[in-house]
Amino acid sequence: MDLLERARGALTGLAIGDALGMPTQSMSHASIVKAYGGPIQDFRDAVDDQPIAPSMKAGSVTDDTDQAFILAHRLIEDGGDLDVMAYAQDLLAWEQRMRAKGSLDLLGPSTKAALEKLSQGVSPELTGKYGTTNGGAMRSAPVGIAFAPGEALCAAARRSCIVTHNTTQGIESTTLIAAVVSFGLEGGDLKDNMRKAVSLVLGLNHFGSWSAKASVVARVKAVLGYLDSASGKAACCEDDDFAAFLRDIVGTSVEANESVPAAFAIAYRFADKPFEALCLAASLGGDTDTMAAMAGAMLGAAYGPDVFGKEQVQKVEKQNSIDVDGVAAGLIALRNRGEQ
Repeated sequence: MDLLERARGALTGLAIGDALGMPTQSMSHASIVKAYGGPIQDFRDAVDDQPIAPSMKAGSVTDDTDQAFILAHRLIEDGGDLDVMAYAQDLLAWEQRMRAKGSLDLLGPSTKAALEKLSQGVSPELTGKYGTTNGGAMRSAPVGIAFAPGEALCAAARRSCIVTHNTTQGIESTTLIAAVVSFGLEGGDLKDNMRKAVSLVLGLNHFGSWSAKASVVARVKAVLGYLDSASGKAACCEDDDFAAFLRDIVGTSVEANESVPAAFAIAYRFADKPFEALCLAASLGGDTDTMAAMAGAMLGAAYGPDVFGKEQVQKVEKQNSIDVDGVAAGLIALRNRGEQ
């Protein structure tokens, strides 16, 4: 499988995971079961009282995919040297379009607060100093496609989140997802690539504003270690037990130190069952669309788009008019140029 196919896989996996989690986002597990008659097993129309995407059509993506593609287009336009001010304006323009459509699927809390400060003249270095949520991580797959593993990748990941998530948690989470995607494009075993990403981020200097919240990379490392241990294998041998572990111990909220370790755990445990992985993420409760999107990007980079099913790929691309091929080609051109 070549770089372009893996790049297509990362973008497609992100979108498919996002679309699977769209009808369940911000709902509890019990509410999901009641509303949809059980766990998510395929794309579903959102119920009328869905808190963020009421009555949205099956296969529709949310802000996760939209913002990832906004970042991708900005990276391509800027030749890989991201103009953070232009990127911030791109995000604000996107939200205005969403408001005009009457959508409730708008910017996340950290991103919104940061961009409001930016519009008031606050320095980009300061606007994201409280952003500990997963907004930077959810849209970082394009960085992993555009940059090979190494210092340039880490610098680009940090630059992509500095305006909105300039905290240790924001930078760690953004770099972790981008790194797994980047290692995935190089080939190799997905689980090994996850461990490589953890090692890479553990070796970084501590950039970003301090927060008392738990470290994202430390929690990812701990969760993966637990799943490899005898006690972890015994406790999470059944899917229901694994899901309970994620909800009760890891957490599934919008906070990066919960949803990112959860996404890693899902992709790690279901490395050989990618579509099942995303369905489980969509059924957990909490920030389902983002967990599924991040897991989908990591899995897609490792296996390519067809691993999710050709019918599912076509459904999401058609429903959302996503230019996966063009964006993937543009990002790979950046990666190839950087390696010359």
